Amino acid sequence: MEYNNVLVTIATVNFDKLVNFYIQLLEQEPKNLIPNVYAEFQISSLSLGIFQPKKNNQSEFAVNTKSPLSLCLEVSNLENAITHLQSLGYPPPGNISTASHGREIYAYDPDGNRLILHQSH
Repeated sequence: MEYNNVLVTIATVNFDKLVNFYIQLLEQEPKNLIPNVYAEFQISSLSLGIFQPKKNNQSEFAVNTKSPLSLCLEVSNLENAITHLQSLGYPPPGNISTASHGREIYAYDPDGNRLILHQSH
């Protein structure tokens, strides 16, 4: 099987709030925007889509606070990334930890989706 592109999507009933959070977090406008339906950001080689499920499908996409999935973002300066999240009103609840690949911290978007920001060695 050959793949041409990979797209990660986040479903939300809080479309405007989540899109605005990612506009501020990523410091870019969506490359594709259909108001109240779909927004897509291009982050290096990853496409991140945010969509509002149709009303009859919303229960399928209910936020699970124990989701095993994380959006991992490698940053060049972890302290600056933490300051940026704090300025958006979503400070990371824990402390910086050291992992095999560098330093990292967990944070959460307005819907409670886990973000892992890490700075490589």
